[in-house]
Amino acid sequence: MTSVPHLTTALAGPLQDLETHILANQTEIEHWFRTQWLSYRAPFYSSVDLRNAGFKVAPVDTNLFPAGFNNLNTAFLPLCVQAVQAAIEHLCPKARRLIIVPESHTRNLFYLENLATLQGIIEKAGLQVRIGHIDDEQQTRELELPSGRKMIQQPLQRSDDRLHIEDFDPCVVLLNNDLSDAIPAILENIDTDQTVTPVPAMGWSNRLKSDHFAHYQRIAKEFSDIVDIDPWLIDPYFRRCGKIDFQKRNGEECLADNVADVLDTIKIKYQEYGIKEEPFVIAKADAGTYGMNIMTIRDPSEIQGLNRKQRNKMARGKGGSSVTDVLVQEGVYTFETWGSDNAIAEPVVYMIDHSVVGGFYRVHTNRGVNENLNAPGMHFEPLAFADTCTLPDMTAAPDAEPNRFYTYGVISRLALLAAAREINTLKGSS
Repeated sequence: MTSVPHLTTALAGPLQDLETHILANQTEIEHWFRTQWLSYRAPFYSSVDLRNAGFKVAPVDTNLFPAGFNNLNTAFLPLCVQAVQAAIEHLCPKARRLIIVPESHTRNLFYLENLATLQGIIEKAGLQVRIGHIDDEQQTRELELPSGRKMIQQPLQRSDDRLHIEDFDPCVVLLNNDLSDAIPAILENIDTDQTVTPVPAMGWSNRLKSDHFAHYQRIAKEFSDIVDIDPWLIDPYFRRCGKIDFQKRNGEECLADNVADVLDTIKIKYQEYGIKEEPFVIAKADAGTYGMNIMTIRDPSEIQGLNRKQRNKMARGKGGSSVTDVLVQEGVYTFETWGSDNAIAEPVVYMIDHSVVGGFYRVHTNRGVNENLNAPGMHFEPLAFADTCTLPDMTAAPDAEPNRFYTYGVISRLALLAAAREINTLKGSS
């Protein structure tokens, strides 16, 4: 029995046309990516949430501080190790030591298993690895994980302009903390001989999803000119609405107007392609979510109809931070299902440096095809990607599993390139 979710739509329409164009232009696509990486350095790692509507495949989120490495197919471990080695050669070729800075104040066992897996991958790449937390309590923690592994987390220290743990002085400090609240002082103005990656300014206290998708929109247009497709097939429309106060009900008109604008645009494209589904949008915090601050909207009037519970949910983000900026993003259906109960599924693709190193499916039995799956009750299917996203089969149909995965890998790398350009723009303005 296949371990790949079933795509429930008949692939006779625009998606198969998209996949056909991508396969036919594989050589040109890979050449184009190589030239892009000469100009833009890829982030150390990232993950991209995709949605496959059968008529459209598009990224809906790009994470530069990914967790979930424990959910990857272990068969792809050698790919991960090789990609880490390439990333280290770009960052600090002579590196022997690396410190991982984890999320703060977390005892989430799934997250800690991710951290242990990431530590193991980097150690196999030939580096000594320590984990240095930035919590207020300056204590060493010894944690025992469900897998049987043991983890030691030590307080991250700073002497002058360098970070270290006791006498462990690394060349690279790898952030696995999304810095939602702020950039802590300990990470500011570090010695340029010591690399902190991703750059702290890409944390969610400073980064906006709308900036990322603006870069992605331009890249989607460039890419679509190469493969001769409609950019809409890979690009979710969006608008940004700032200065929202859900609790005081300020800014609701702005939000409703943007929802109406995006819905109208989707309706035009649906009519063009003969798509019978009902258009919808996703409104979400413009800075990091962890599945929080997200709602599905089908009509602008729903904004005025939000009850107190819904407004409170949208008003506060991770760590209690206030949500004032909202991304109104075209809703992309997911018509992939998993298992006998047809649970809704969406692919998540992982990359280290500019290499796709695997992925898995996020699955939710209690969510619909037009809802956010990153919510309590979700689970992961680590064996779902039976092969990598880099090996298309030219002899097979465009919708065959290797070719579907190759399309996922291409779209995910477009999102990765958007993140690389974000970072480049940030460095240029600093």
